[in-house]
Amino acid sequence: MPLKWEKVWVSDETFESASVFDVNNDGVLDIVSGGFWYQGPDFRKKHQIGEVKKYGEYYDDFSTIALDVNGDGYLDFITGGWWGESLRWRENPKGDPSKTWAEHIIDKTGNVETTRAWDIDGDGIIEIVPNTPCSRDVRFYKLKTDKNGKGTGEFTRHVIHEFPEGESQGHGLGCGDIAGNGRMDIVLVKGWLEAPANPLTVKWIWHPDFDLGNGSVPMLVEDINGDGVNEIIVGQAHRYGLDWWEQKKDKKGKRAWVKHSIDPFNAQYHDMMWIDIDGDGKPELITGKRHRAHCGNEAGEWDDLGIYYFKWTGESFSKQVIDYGPIGGGGKGLGIYFAVADLRGKGVLDIVAPGKEGLYIYYNEGN
Repeated sequence: MPLKWEKVWVSDETFESASVFDVNNDGVLDIVSGGFWYQGPDFRKKHQIGEVKKYGEYYDDFSTIALDVNGDGYLDFITGGWWGESLRWRENPKGDPSKTWAEHIIDKTGNVETTRAWDIDGDGIIEIVPNTPCSRDVRFYKLKTDKNGKGTGEFTRHVIHEFPEGESQGHGLGCGDIAGNGRMDIVLVKGWLEAPANPLTVKWIWHPDFDLGNGSVPMLVEDINGDGVNEIIVGQAHRYGLDWWEQKKDKKGKRAWVKHSIDPFNAQYHDMMWIDIDGDGKPELITGKRHRAHCGNEAGEWDDLGIYYFKWTGESFSKQVIDYGPIGGGGKGLGIYFAVADLRGKGVLDIVAPGKEGLYIYYNEGN
């Protein structure tokens, strides 16, 4: 049976990114979104983080990646934005709600669509990977650590590929083992970068295998059908469509990709997760619409809003509705960077949904 959900309002703030982590080290999860953090367990106490620059309908804040950057034992977060053209981290003032979070520039990157993090080199610490659609180069950032493995507040930049003049990275970013050798490859919309054994110093190999359109961030790399090789799930972030691309190999090992539709009738699938939301031991695809992704100026933006999870049946995906409704009439989307966590300690995963239509929690009530 489909899951049931309790929808709870948190704030009318229109930041499009949110994360869940323990801000003040009291053992209770908090919600962090844009210029504020909301203290758990009821998320009714709202504390200011600091100013976030606004450009029209947008805030220059397109991710909330928790990481103890400076090694002081408190989680900071990493963000970036289109207009600021930079990757930044905000310093947690050791959980003190009366203090603002200092902002530090990691690097000038060019326009940042959004940012994600994966452990690319396998050392147990995430690397930061911005999607910069207009840039020719593909890069990630590694946190510098001291002899005790604690963050130092600084990052090293690693450029792994540079496109020829006139070409660019494009809109969309994913990470996972495409090659089948256990390494973390990088997926872009026009192909994928094969990770070498030492991803920090050795050249990555570019494979222009496909065109995934106007890709989501992330594009998910997962073995959907259990055939032992990973597929790619990609939403169309600024148009209609949600698909999975099946990886096939012939007897000589040559790859081919077969496109399968999941949902062609909804638009603005910008963020997604592959996680076990119903507790059956198998992951589901969680995704939804990003409201006014381009301020109402492209296909599907005026359609009803929705949040969904899709169950793999063994042959195809079955769509289950978490929320659905008209713009301004109760419908809700997922913004550009949503969060999933067990907010009540009940052993089930809840959803934190930011966006231009406000910040909400969807408490998982099971089935």
